Amino acid sequence: MCRHVAYVGPGEPLGELLVRPPHGLYRQSWAPRRQRYGTVNADGFGVGWYAEGDPVPARYRRAGPVWADPSFADLTRVVRTRALLAAVRDATLPGADAEAAAAPFAAGTWLFSHNGAVPGWPGSLAPLVPSLAAGDVLSLEARNDSAFVWALVLARLRAGDEEGRALADTVLEVAAAAPGARLNLLLADGDTVTATAWGDTLWYLSRTGGGTVVASEPYDDDPHWREVPDRTLLAASRTDVLLTPLKEPGDPLTPADAPASPREPRT
Repeated sequence: MCRHVAYVGPGEPLGELLVRPPHGLYRQSWAPRRQRYGTVNADGFGVGWYAEGDPVPARYRRAGPVWADPSFADLTRVVRTRALLAAVRDATLPGADAEAAAAPFAAGTWLFSHNGAVPGWPGSLAPLVPSLAAGDVLSLEARNDSAFVWALVLARLRAGDEEGRALADTVLEVAAAAPGARLNLLLADGDTVTATAWGDTLWYLSRTGGGTVVASEPYDDDPHWREVPDRTLLAASRTDVLLTPLKEPGDPLTPADAPASPREPRT
């Protein structure tokens, strides 16, 4: 359900990352190559990007399929960015939240996307509601599982957790409450990309010209794409990629017993 991509690196037009690649996110909206659940991502789309000198990202989101938006091609042709997060959506359940339900979600300097689904939503995650402040629950941007998962992540970030810890602890908490949940999460802050592979595909590319791409699936056939193992936390910057195994629910994730994580060498 959904495909998403994030980038951090030298300034690029949005279209060079989303539209121009032969299997980019634009094409993945109707012809994904590695999507395990669903076949067409026509229930909304969005892109968030960071302009030079501004830490707060801009967003462009719509409720319909990306190929039906005549403004998108012009936007991606002329807007340049040093970092972005974009997604095309295949809704788990139909709803009336329109573009509010489309990733990326945003708060402050952060952009967030969820590729996956939470079985039994909303009842399965009802026990987690008390962990959020009442104001956070009442101000959910949309009435879907992704928006609620984002609220859980955001609460941890605002409490001071670093990005990797916030994603990892949220994934373990949600997976314990809803076994079988698919929780590929993607978080960007303009300088780094943090992601989880939990139940669906995730890949990364360390570009020879500089920069890092993290995506649900490769946007071209470059042999340098690397698949992220399932149950893994990824932390990427413009120059490095760090992978750390995630433990199953019930096993606490602690830095002391985490195996050494591989780094992608730069070429």
